[in-house]
Amino acid sequence: MDLVLNVADYYVLSPYVYPASWPEDGALRQIISLLVLTNLGAAILYLGLGAISYFLIFDHNLMKHPHFLENQVQREIKYAMTSLPWISIPTVALFFAEVRGYSKLYDRVDESPLGWPGLFLSMISFLFFTDMCIYWIHRFLHHKLIYKLFHKPHHLWKIPSPFASHAFHPVDGFMQGLPYHIYPFFFPLHKVLYLALYIFVNIWTISIHDGDYRVPGGLTSVINGSAHHTDHHLFFDYNYGQYFTLWDRLGGSYRHPSALMGKGPHDLIRKLQAEGKLGDDRVKAKGQVNGHAQRGVTCKEE
Repeated sequence: MDLVLNVADYYVLSPYVYPASWPEDGALRQIISLLVLTNLGAAILYLGLGAISYFLIFDHNLMKHPHFLENQVQREIKYAMTSLPWISIPTVALFFAEVRGYSKLYDRVDESPLGWPGLFLSMISFLFFTDMCIYWIHRFLHHKLIYKLFHKPHHLWKIPSPFASHAFHPVDGFMQGLPYHIYPFFFPLHKVLYLALYIFVNIWTISIHDGDYRVPGGLTSVINGSAHHTDHHLFFDYNYGQYFTLWDRLGGSYRHPSALMGKGPHDLIRKLQAEGKLGDDRVKAKGQVNGHAQRGVTCKEE
């Protein structure tokens, strides 16, 4: 994060914002700057990438589904934008530790213990480490003593749009983001690669909520895509993984996506359309009480 902070200091913060009496390496200044940059960056990534996905990838036909809530997209955005500032507070504490040199982040490739191969290995280990951690954190958040306190708000979106990707309770959002931030405190990682992976993580998080259920045939049983994650939203205790299906298979929580078996959200919509039950939103009007869908598709109630 110090790369971003240095650029911001050089081009904006030092010449236009802070007085000369505030040194760039001052702790208070760094904390304030990190809070601003983290919130600004999170909003840009969420709204920017979410909008690209929503307008170019998301199948708006899914909005006809009985479980797609009234004004859902606006509600997802409002919830996310309310939570992100709170999530940023403990996140900035970790960024501050990085900036102060307590992590194993490095600037030059020759600082890597393994050189260029180390970059590739660190990328792979980052994905597998974070996937493993998120699986167990996510599963923990589904424990009956924890779920209603922190994770249930995210499951309000049974048929998510890309904007559901960051619509978490602040505690939930921070806990599931924690593995990304602690990785460089345990393992060496190039600073540029860390930023690239951070952007990738946000893209991936949006992609598994984008309603595009296509996965290359040979990877269906390996990659945890949007079809897998939609089943998690619908059926609650399956497919906790982030990128891969490995830990769901090891943990006995893997479910083959219903959308890939002709039993997914699109199939229900086509069925209801063929039966003439989607005209004038009649299914939604009858199928929702206080914003919660009650009829039209089977899903597990939490």
